[in-house]
Amino acid sequence: MQRNNLLIVAAYLSFFAALLHIGCIFGGPDWYRFFGAGEGMAQMAAAGDSYPTIVTLIIAAILAGWGFYALSGAGVILKLPLLKTCLVLISAVYLVRGIAGLIVPFFTSDPLVHQNSLTFWVVSSVICCIFGAYYLLGTIRLWR
Repeated sequence: MQRNNLLIVAAYLSFFAALLHIGCIFGGPDWYRFFGAGEGMAQMAAAGDSYPTIVTLIIAAILAGWGFYALSGAGVILKLPLLKTCLVLISAVYLVRGIAGLIVPFFTSDPLVHQNSLTFWVVSSVICCIFGAYYLLGTIRLWR
């Protein structure tokens, strides 16, 4: 299998996101706030509650898993099970999150959505769209 540089970049992006999530655990409440986890998560982290750590570790593990799937699709590591299906789903999750985050905050008054600023929604959504684009384009290249 020929190397797929788009999926290599996608892998690095997911691994970086996973590391940022781990950083939140060590960075504490201020990091949770800065990265948009919400005031509730920040307060639980400040109180020493294990919930933010567990949730953040699960998210980091998922992101790292996605990075391994990208490396697998890129031909860097062995072929993982359901490779193409997983890459399509990963692309979809990133893109749906990105696009929804650019639309939903402008059409809802839900306090869960508005606990984060519009700046958070726009920046994080553009980032998700970029990640999703790398996954999608890399997956298309893999399929050919």
